[in-house]
Amino acid sequence: MHVKRDFEVKTIKTEVVAAALPMQDHWLPLSNLDLLLPPVDVGVFFCYDKYMRSDELSFAHMIGVLKKALAQTLVSYYAFAGELVKNSAGEPELLCNNGGVDFCEAFADVELEELDLYNPDESVEGKLVPVRNRGVLAVQVTQLCGGGLVVACTFAHQVADAYSANMFLVSWAEMAQSQPLSQPPSFRRSLLLPRRPGTYHHSVADMYIPISALPPPDNCPPQNDDVQSAMSRIYYIKVDRVNELQNLANIDNNNSEGNNNNKRTKLEAFCAFLWKTIISGEFSGGDNYCRLGIVVDGRNRLIDGEDETEAKLIASYFGNVLSIPFGEKKIEELKIKSLNWAANEVHEFLRSAVTKEHFLGLIDWVEEHRPELGISKIYAARATEEEPAVVVSSGKNFPIRKMDFGWGYPVFGSYHFPWGGKSGYVMPMPSPKGNGDWIVYMHLLKGQLELIETNAAHVFIPLNPDYLFS
Repeated sequence: MHVKRDFEVKTIKTEVVAAALPMQDHWLPLSNLDLLLPPVDVGVFFCYDKYMRSDELSFAHMIGVLKKALAQTLVSYYAFAGELVKNSAGEPELLCNNGGVDFCEAFADVELEELDLYNPDESVEGKLVPVRNRGVLAVQVTQLCGGGLVVACTFAHQVADAYSANMFLVSWAEMAQSQPLSQPPSFRRSLLLPRRPGTYHHSVADMYIPISALPPPDNCPPQNDDVQSAMSRIYYIKVDRVNELQNLANIDNNNSEGNNNNKRTKLEAFCAFLWKTIISGEFSGGDNYCRLGIVVDGRNRLIDGEDETEAKLIASYFGNVLSIPFGEKKIEELKIKSLNWAANEVHEFLRSAVTKEHFLGLIDWVEEHRPELGISKIYAARATEEEPAVVVSSGKNFPIRKMDFGWGYPVFGSYHFPWGGKSGYVMPMPSPKGNGDWIVYMHLLKGQLELIETNAAHVFIPLNPDYLFS
């Protein structure tokens, strides 16, 4: 199958979809953890094949189903129908005014099998994933030649993390099929209030920094702009390779007595392998470092096992409950040490951020610095070919197998997040095939992607139509 790189997308109609029921305007403050997020947008898209639905379902019918279900879903997810404004202290807040969601209908002169999904910068960016011009959420539904369909969203990260977006997406699909919401959202900000007096471990200050403390931007252009430019790519990893990485990551760990405390997870093994791969080229000196960060969801960490009500509220909490611990190792050390060693290092720096106390301390750290905003150090770290930095966010709960609006499951779906941070970004997600394979979205420097494709081609296989449609 061939791919079509030059295709045109035409807007058919744009309108605003508001919540189906009227609601009174009110303010919803962002939590302290929301305030740690920069003002960036996140894209997500799902591709549906013509063969996955009845021929009786026209594009107009599917548009009607999506708009009606969206309006109904926004009644519960009213935050997505609001807008972000700044308060008197200069902090962003959410005005829940039911201003609605921009909903765009479009047509693209390309067939689904021709989309170059390996290169989303060309096939998705600015074409199939909408630009958010107003409000908190934007939606675009694109009809493809031959009957394929792409449903895409872009949302403000300051309002929702991937967990929250997944909740909304699943609810939208459930509403389209007249099903009750399996997990209505909670907006109870009191769950993330700071303590009085506040306190935090020094490790929190090692991970985050007030924006005013950032070094001034480097106005000198890079020596090789072609190598330094960041781009997005999508790969797949076969399930046997995922298992092989985990086995290699555990090869020296002592599990002979059935103790699983030393067993490294698939994500830890993947991160360790990625950490070693992006430094597998030639570097100018032996004292250069490489940083690796991993996004941690704090919902499970904040649950108090003795309070079932609070546990349910935290599990359905809509907003950002994230932290990004990271490790830093010398490049030469990463090169010569084993995958098992690197996986153990990943496990070690994660330990400080997978506790309830870490997230409570992070909330207190933000409160201490307000109204000045803070930011993750690794997000702000300038990644170069000599000093690489990458953040991995687990998309294991990406709801690819739940996004049936009434015409079948998507043949593909992914986040698209060229996040603008100075470090790279990687998200592994489950394959739509449901066979244990992984889909991996990457936004890295060109040179790092070349290293991956040269030295790890047996693991990272460029996404192609043959994989999706065979």
